[in-house]
Amino acid sequence: MAHLGSRRRRALALPAGLALTASLGFLPAGAASATPAEDIPAAVATDGPKLSYVVNVKGGYATAKSVKKAIAKAGGSVVIAYDQIGVIVVHSQNPDFAKTIRKVRGVESAGATRTAPLLAASDTAIESERPLTAQEARTAAAQAEAGQDPLEPLQWDLPAIKADKAHEKSLGSKKVTVAVIDTGVDDTHPDLAPNFDRAASVSCVGGVPNTADGAWRPGPGESDHGTHVAGTIAAAKNGVGVTGVAPGVKVSGIKVSQPDGFFYTEAVVCGFIWAAEHGVDVTNNSYYTDPWLFNCKNDPDQSALIDAHARALRYAERKGAVNVAAAGNSRMDLAADELTDTTSPNDTTPVERVIDPSECLDIPTQMSGVVTVSALGAKNLKSSFSNYGLGVIDISAPGGDSTAFQKPDAPAVDGRILSTLPGGGYGYKAGTSMASPHVAGVVALIKSTHLYAPPALVKALLYKQADDTACTNPYDINSDGTVDAVCEGSTRDNAFYGTGVADALDAVRR
Repeated sequence: MAHLGSRRRRALALPAGLALTASLGFLPAGAASATPAEDIPAAVATDGPKLSYVVNVKGGYATAKSVKKAIAKAGGSVVIAYDQIGVIVVHSQNPDFAKTIRKVRGVESAGATRTAPLLAASDTAIESERPLTAQEARTAAAQAEAGQDPLEPLQWDLPAIKADKAHEKSLGSKKVTVAVIDTGVDDTHPDLAPNFDRAASVSCVGGVPNTADGAWRPGPGESDHGTHVAGTIAAAKNGVGVTGVAPGVKVSGIKVSQPDGFFYTEAVVCGFIWAAEHGVDVTNNSYYTDPWLFNCKNDPDQSALIDAHARALRYAERKGAVNVAAAGNSRMDLAADELTDTTSPNDTTPVERVIDPSECLDIPTQMSGVVTVSALGAKNLKSSFSNYGLGVIDISAPGGDSTAFQKPDAPAVDGRILSTLPGGGYGYKAGTSMASPHVAGVVALIKSTHLYAPPALVKALLYKQADDTACTNPYDINSDGTVDAVCEGSTRDNAFYGTGVADALDAVRR
């Protein structure tokens, strides 16, 4: 999952006039009496930090039109309105903008998407990685069997889900597109160019679609995360480099992370809407939406973010997309009675808070309808870093692990996942970010086999075909004599592996 390996701790000043409201018991949006737009005071403050907001409206176009007038009176400017789901993206320097607009007739929820002002600069961190060495590449090419791409001997993850056997039957259909909602995809990579879907690609940074040629690519110095994810899904079987799980399907890039690495709600919502309206069959989401690791329903800002995402996700699924997401890399039991979050908000100064996982959600992975994926290592055990949770994890797939914990069998040499990097390169990464695209690839194979199957049927087949995997107890991944996590549940559905390990071979059987 993007930036979860480091949890990206920040140490920036909290903007003046912006209060942290993590668990202060605010009334839910709409609890106060509705205010007509004309009753908003004529003069509002505009001296606060410039923030981005989502305003979620009920009713149709007429309601949205009325709310837009109220937004202007409250000191906001509309950036873009997704009227198809009733979500309006707004910028404002009125410190009381959200509080004011929540009271307006027709508004169901509204909240700031960030705690740092717009255009704030900060550092970023990506997951542990290692570039492929020239010697490894030469050795792998010499060991490649007939029909294998030259680096495929290093991809222990493909046989782990029987993708190598699946490719003997089907590589997937060109009629199927998987969107990588991420940090951008380098479509010029020789392993991605043959399968790239330009029409379904875009930059949504800032919440507004940018269709300029190449806008979907990572810029100089930006994260290579999305390109790595794309290769796992659909690197072409073309005699070059690596092979994807579904090397015959199309892949698109929907860039939603800022240059500083943050994934904000307005961009993610834009990404789902774009995918929905451009024929995307599967979305892969290897990130959590900043700045909150968990968004709590009793906080008016965070509740609005949950609402906006829920609308976008439902819209994408209604349009035919299966949404797949990484479970996260914090070793957390997401089904626990309570969890401690020490990393939020990660765009200003984090504060420690104890949260109830049933009321506070990791977005998008814990949203309704999303396929939540945990990670496996090369020994078919839960990856040391992977989140887990009975009733939360839907399915598991290779995400890699430290070679010291789970060493692959030869000829593979690294316990992480090998895939594409910008500029024509290849490298290893580990994370639930790497597990999710394996499942997205299997979903693409299922969709290729059943082109007209709706998302509900595709997900049902995914879970039914998964290989049952029993709990690992005791789970002492580093062999130090201490149990690192406890797995609950049955062989057919448990906290570590959900319904089991994704099966690419079953996905291509009719």
